[in-house]
Amino acid sequence: MNMLVGYGAIALLLLLIVVVLERSKRANHDFSDYAVAGRSFGSWYQTMSFLNTWLPGSIFISFTGLAAGSGVLGFYYLPYSLLAVVLMFFMAQRVHDWGRRFDLRTQADFLGLRFGSRHVRTVAAVIGIVASFPWLVLGLQSLGLVFSYLSFGRVPANAAILIGIGFLALRQIWTVRMGMRGVVVSDMVQGLVAYVLGLCVILGLLVWLLTNGHTLDRLPGTFFSLPGPGSETGPLYLMSIVLTGALGGWCWPDIFVRLFTARSAAVIKRSAVQIAPYVLVFATALSLLGMLASTVPGVSAAPDHVWFITAGVGGTVLVALAGVIVLAATMGNVDANMQACGALITNDVLPRRTDGRPDDGRETAAAKTAVIVLTVLAAAAAAATSNSQGLASLAIISYQGICQLAPALFLGIFWRRGTATGAIAAMLTGFAVAAVLQAVYETSIPWLGGLTSGVAGLIVNTAVYVGIAFLGPRSQDEEARIAALFDDVAGVTRAETLPTQ
Repeated sequence: MNMLVGYGAIALLLLLIVVVLERSKRANHDFSDYAVAGRSFGSWYQTMSFLNTWLPGSIFISFTGLAAGSGVLGFYYLPYSLLAVVLMFFMAQRVHDWGRRFDLRTQADFLGLRFGSRHVRTVAAVIGIVASFPWLVLGLQSLGLVFSYLSFGRVPANAAILIGIGFLALRQIWTVRMGMRGVVVSDMVQGLVAYVLGLCVILGLLVWLLTNGHTLDRLPGTFFSLPGPGSETGPLYLMSIVLTGALGGWCWPDIFVRLFTARSAAVIKRSAVQIAPYVLVFATALSLLGMLASTVPGVSAAPDHVWFITAGVGGTVLVALAGVIVLAATMGNVDANMQACGALITNDVLPRRTDGRPDDGRETAAAKTAVIVLTVLAAAAAAATSNSQGLASLAIISYQGICQLAPALFLGIFWRRGTATGAIAAMLTGFAVAAVLQAVYETSIPWLGGLTSGVAGLIVNTAVYVGIAFLGPRSQDEEARIAALFDDVAGVTRAETLPTQ
């Protein structure tokens, strides 16, 4: 009976999403419509779409587990999330203007335009795909945890992963058919479940914890300390993970494309204002729940299961709700990753015609094929892995790698200097340095005061980019192109209008 309630809740969520998607279904006129949903969505769609990608299902598992196992260190994702929202506000105008004026569809497309180089676009796309793939696999494993818990012990872990894979494959039918419009629309439904219903459950559990003796004064003193001088990780470790989180956030292709799906830059800025206070409340409440629940029996032995263990106090129905909340958050992140990577492969890795963009029909078909192939590969990798520890380490490496797009991306947006040669050399050098150091130092680098491999790579990356920007030649034609890009486009695009969603 318990399993029927748990799996029935999953079926109801899927049915709700499918009904909403079918009612909102609209034909994609071209590949731009498929990749960026016609640049037509308003601020609340943008807000939920960002949240459903930025806060994946692992926020309830590994991040809350970190708070349950280590205390206030688990709050580290809160400051970097708020910093990322601030960057969103200041990036909005230029990124949206260039995207609309030049029909940009992906993050790599944006970098290719900024530096006037096909090779920059390809390098950025490959780094984005390679770094995103482990998160696809971990997303599938998060689904496995949900299906395992909602079976109430009747389905073993490996079988639950296979069920989760089958569920996601079924869900991908609508992602493949509808493209980014389907992703954004489903993000609204999934976001309401994951972050509105989720916040209600979090607050309810906090009340239960506080009224049943699970208070802060019962926690060990180590829960209230952060890495500093003399600590194992080093004094610069916390700064490093916050910095790579804030800068790396907008380097993820599925996050960046959110700047292209809005109908105006003003919508993006309004969405940033809506996101910031909600993230502050949600992340604070969830991390506090993790800390308080560390004294609940069973949590100290399995901190990553703190969300489900704590929900168990409410019986079968509350555990089912907890599972559906994680499922909704996971689906949004995995769907966005699949769609963004499919667009990158089609738009930026595969060759284009010499006279412009490929035929939109063939391009859309190629993107759908790419999503299907990625789903199969991620499913095979998840099914072949009995635990997530090795993949978690690989995901950490990939996060240190994805932030190596940051110097070319952010300096490219806000600084006129910089060349294609510098951007390529910086991205490749930074990625290589980060990967090598991560392989040697799993957590932080002692002789750099606790810096992570990603920050060390960023230092080298930025030095290469700036050095080549000042020392490398730039032709008069390139100077004129950059001047036109920065000076002329904004005035033209602000006069244009787009249909609303």
